[in-house]
Parts: sequence; C-alpha cells; structure tokens
Amino acid sequence: MPRLLTLLTSAALVSMASAFALTTTGTARATALNAAMNGWVPDESKDCFGLPGAGFGLGSSAFDPAGFSSGRSLEEVKRLRESEIMHGRVAMMATVGYLVGESGIHPFGIEGPANDQLQQVPLPMFAAFSVAIMGCELIRASKGFVAPGADTDFQTLRVEYYPGDIGFDPLNLKPKSDANFAKRQAQEVVNGRLAMIGAAGMCAQELVNHQTILPLQF
Repeated sequence: MPRLLTLLTSAALVSMASAFALTTTGTARATALNAAMNGWVPDESKDCFGLPGAGFGLGSSAFDPAGFSSGRSLEEVKRLRESEIMHGRVAMMATVGYLVGESGIHPFGIEGPANDQLQQVPLPMFAAFSVAIMGCELIRASKGFVAPGADTDFQTLRVEYYPGDIGFDPLNLKPKSDANFAKRQAQEVVNGRLAMIGAAGMCAQELVNHQTILPLQF
C-alpha cells in the first residue's frame, strides 16, 4: 500500500510538472510570436485583422469599396498586405527615380524621359541590375514564404512572418516600441499607395506626350 501510494504521488507530480512545462513553452512561444509580429495580434473583429494602415491612417476604418479584403482569411490578408507594401516601396523608389533620372544626373549618357531610359542602359549594367533584383527577391522569399510542398503553394507566408518585415534595417530606423512601429507602418503603407498612383500617373503621362515630367533637363 505505501508503495502504491508513492507511485501514485510520483505520477501526479510528473503530470503536474509536464503540464507546467507545456504551459511555459506555450507562453514562451506566444511571446516570441508576438515579438516576431511586431506587437500585432490578429483580431477578427477589426478590418484586415487590425493591420496598421487598413484605412487612410492609424486606427481608421478600412477603405475597401471593391471588397478585395472582404471574407478573406488571415493568411490571405497577410499575403495581400505583403504585396501592397512591397509594391508601395518599389513605387516610392520609382517616383524618386523618375525625377532624379530626368534631372541633370545622366550616367552612361542616359537622357530623355524616364520611360525611354531603360533601353539606354548598357547591357552589362542591365544584367547586373537584374541579378541584384533576383537576389533581393530570393532573400525576401526565403524569409517570408514557406517552401512549396504538398500542403503549401508558392504564396504561403510563414506563420511568424510580419508582412514586409524582412529584417533589413541598416540605418536602424525601425521603431523600438509596438505603438511607434504601428504608426510608422501605417505611414509607410499610405505613402506607398500614393506613390503607386503617382508612379502610374507619371508613366501614363510620358507615354502620351513623350516628355519629361518636369523641365529638369539642363
């Protein structure tokens, strides 16, 4: 009898310890995931699961008259945000590139409207530029996307990946607090949307009149 009681007590203690260990592991995992997501906790009751910048600013309601995000799952919303923020970053660089490329800075003898400049780039530089872009995209894919397999496709994002946060911050500009990060994220998304409209407008204008955006040619 005493031996049976000892065995039962030991079994109970082991079960309690295992439960505590699982709870601690689960808490640590949740904390790590929250940190990886920059403090963002998906909330089904909010537009776009509460992602910053869903509207025109921080905390505003989503502007989605076409219903692109309506009825989407968390994975789909994250993928849409990934596409939006990456295209916004490219558009912001393109907007600056239109004006700088059409100013007095003309490497390799490139000149004229920005729409006509790509074909003027020397072939070695064009090849190097293409390889650099491919390398950047491969790095982004390895950090944010799950390798395609039987249960996933090439558009499946990692669970712990925050859309657009590939860890590239050489100037250490990323805010340290979650609140400041959400504010900066909303600013980036809104400015990216404006840049996409601006870059498309400049491209369309030059296709129509074949002239530079501003009289910056010297």
